[in-house]
Parts: sequence; C-alpha cells; structure tokens
Amino acid sequence: MKLINNMRISLFLVIMSLFLFTGCSQKNYSDDYMKFYKDTKNSKINNSKEMHRYTMRPYSVFGIKYYPFIANIGDRFEGIASWYGPDFHTKKTSNGEVYNMYDMTAAHKTLPMNTVLKVENLDNGKSIVVRVNDRGPFVKGRIIDLSNKAANEIDMVRRGTANVKITVLGYNGEIENKDAPYTELAQNEVKPTVQTENIDVLEPLDIKEDKITTTNVIIPSKVGTPVVTKSTTKAPVVTTKTKSIPVSNGIYSIQVGAFSKIEGAQKTKSDYQRKFSSNKVESEKVFVNGKTLYKVFIKGFRSYDEAQRFKNINGLTNAMVIK
Repeated sequence: MKLINNMRISLFLVIMSLFLFTGCSQKNYSDDYMKFYKDTKNSKINNSKEMHRYTMRPYSVFGIKYYPFIANIGDRFEGIASWYGPDFHTKKTSNGEVYNMYDMTAAHKTLPMNTVLKVENLDNGKSIVVRVNDRGPFVKGRIIDLSNKAANEIDMVRRGTANVKITVLGYNGEIENKDAPYTELAQNEVKPTVQTENIDVLEPLDIKEDKITTTNVIIPSKVGTPVVTKSTTKAPVVTTKTKSIPVSNGIYSIQVGAFSKIEGAQKTKSDYQRKFSSNKVESEKVFVNGKTLYKVFIKGFRSYDEAQRFKNINGLTNAMVIK
C-alpha cells in the first residue's frame, strides 16, 4: 500500500513533466480532444487545455506504458473496480486537483481527465455517475478506482472490489457534449452487449510481454442524458462478442505476443484468430540478440489510427502497433 501511495503521489509530477519531451512516435490524442474541449467555467474542477495536453500523453508506471485515448460516447467496458480513500485524501490528483474522498470522482488509466462515467455494480445492480480526475488503478485486472463516497453509493466498500460496467457519458465534466465522438450503428442493428473475457497466453522464458489480458468491448449506440438509479435488481445476463474490422491489405499490424517457444505462438495465433475471425492473424519467426522468438500479429490495418482504435476498443493494453 505504501508503494502504491508513493507512486500515486508522484504520478501527477511525472505526467505534468511530460510536456518537456517531444517527438513521440505515438499519436497524441490531446489534439483530437481539443476538437470538443469546452471551458465550462466550473471553478471546482481543473479543465484547462494545458492540463489535457499533458495528461493525454503516454506515460509509464511499473514498466508498463499507457496510451490515453478518446472513447466514444456510449462506449462500455467491464472489469473490476476498487476504491481509495483516507491514505490519499487531500493529496494531488493527476489532473492537479486535490483529492477529496467525499466527492464523486474516480481514477482511470487511459480515459481523458473529466470524462463522465456511469458505473454499475454488476454484483448488486446499483449505479452511480462519477468524474475522472486521477490515473490508476495500477493493479492487474482493475479498470477503475472509485472515491470512498462513490464506492459507498454502490455498496462495495466493505468488500473492497466489485465487478462493474462503466459507460462513457460525456467529457469536460458534463454529460451534454454535442461535438464529442459518438458511435453510430446501422438503423436496424440491435444494440449489442458487452462482456469481459480473460485470455492468458503461454508464458515463455524471459519474455515479459507475453501475458496479455484481452477485454472484449462492444460499442453501443448513442446515449442520451442518463437517469441515475440505485436499483437492487439482479444484473442482466450479457453475451460475449468482439469488435472486428474487415481484412484489408494495410501495412500496419498489432503485435499481441512474443514467445521463445513455438507452442505459445501457435496457441495465441489460434485464440486470436478465433476471437477476431474477420482479421488476419499470423505468427512470424524472428531473431533478436541471438535468440529465436515467435511473434504473433493481427495484420491488415490501413493506418496507425485504425490499428490503435482496434487495440483500444478491444482492450489490448499491452499490445504494440507496428508498421
């Protein structure tokens, strides 16, 4: 806990110092965010352009690199929520605010600061709306860290964690975002559901990038202003589906694994080909520093942005986009 506490305290300084470094080869989503940035004149939140430019840049924690990205209004993700309280109360958050455990806020690893989210506790059906003002949680398998008050509202404090579904409602601390990106479905397309599925690929020798947790995310239709409820009804049954794109002859690929044994590559190739049947998945034998590696790629993306979007909406957090 002390290590995580110190890490969160220093993360704000790390993120705010990133503006000193330029020339990053990865796409900077801060420029895209400015298209629907809005000065809300809300003195209670930090929503400056400078803050968004700094916090939308890639950063590393515990040797893992994270790439903040802009989700569409209505995007939904499932995973485990945790909460944080007294140990961080009155300390700086990643967007420069002072953390107040009695506010309805949350920490997220990659969504823009001041993103508004609906969080539904799938264990009891209770739901809340929170605003992202911090980065985290940097614990495997967890997708959001709620404030003490938010966690109390959905009755998860005693247990410590909960299975949740989060839905993106808005940006700039508001739900009304006329210029924010929405995902449009075909007129007769049924609104899909979302489900989380973990796939642990074989762990090869001395290759730290092998273990990949994949989250299937289906983008829903445009949503309106939500009604926050605290229902105690049982969470609905959901089904599993993945977001694929048609196979093309694009020159960009997503590396989803690297193995010292061919069996690991073969299993991963089979798993991902079955998961993304509309995409081309291949394994390649390469030599790195005198060692033989077997890498697995999802291929055929026409641009870096197309590959990055596929990576983000399917939760391929540790995967790499290459050309």
